[in-house]
Amino acid sequence: MKIQILTKDEKEMSFSVEDVNAAFANELRRVMMNEVLTVAVEWVDFRKNDSSLPDELLANRIGQIPLTFDKKAYNTPEECKCEGKGCVNCQIELVLKKKGPCVVYASDMKSKAKDVQPVFEKIPIVELFEGDELQFEAIAQLGTGKKHIKWQAAIVGYRNPQTVTIDIKKVEGEVCRKAIEKYTRKSLKDAKDKIVITDPQVANLVMQAVDVCPPDSIKSEFNENVFVFNVESCSGLEPEEIVETAGEILEKKMSTFEKGLGKLK
Repeated sequence: MKIQILTKDEKEMSFSVEDVNAAFANELRRVMMNEVLTVAVEWVDFRKNDSSLPDELLANRIGQIPLTFDKKAYNTPEECKCEGKGCVNCQIELVLKKKGPCVVYASDMKSKAKDVQPVFEKIPIVELFEGDELQFEAIAQLGTGKKHIKWQAAIVGYRNPQTVTIDIKKVEGEVCRKAIEKYTRKSLKDAKDKIVITDPQVANLVMQAVDVCPPDSIKSEFNENVFVFNVESCSGLEPEEIVETAGEILEKKMSTFEKGLGKLK
């Protein structure tokens, strides 16, 4: 297996994986989305809500706000020593008290833990009009996207990269030539027998010239053993952390599977 990082920043990364099949790629995608632990609000206790939205809708909005957190600082309620009763090791309290007229944003929630803060401060929660008040206490905890989408770590997609080959000898017609030169940004006069394109964006553009070119002058092949992943974090984790954690989870799954097979012998 060969892994190569293509692009990376704080919220999104792209990488390729070679010598794997579709089953592995799909499982990796599912793990990154649904089995990596993140923090989200689970309980909301409204003290006062004069807004135009009922408690249920507000609680849903609050739960969807992604939160930063220290991975080593908290346990899941099921694994915590308090046995799910609730303590500082498995729960984080956030409070809010606002009076209108104003727009209530995610940054208005005050966390009792410094490491737990909204990822995006300007996520609007609700608008309060003159005299309206909103007060609540919220409890955040660890969870996974498998339980609820509010704990989903990332939005993940993958594809097989395509290679487009242009046979210069078979290219005929002014319309075809102009189309190829437009999308490849290369002069056919300077090209040799073939032009091979592996850049996915350019390859997609060149395929638009197929309809105006002779048959078999432009061929496209997909590499079924290579997968290009795009990971966009929608949680308090960086995409690189999500990929690394997913790899660890997959490794544990395989280890458990191997132990199970050993018991069958």
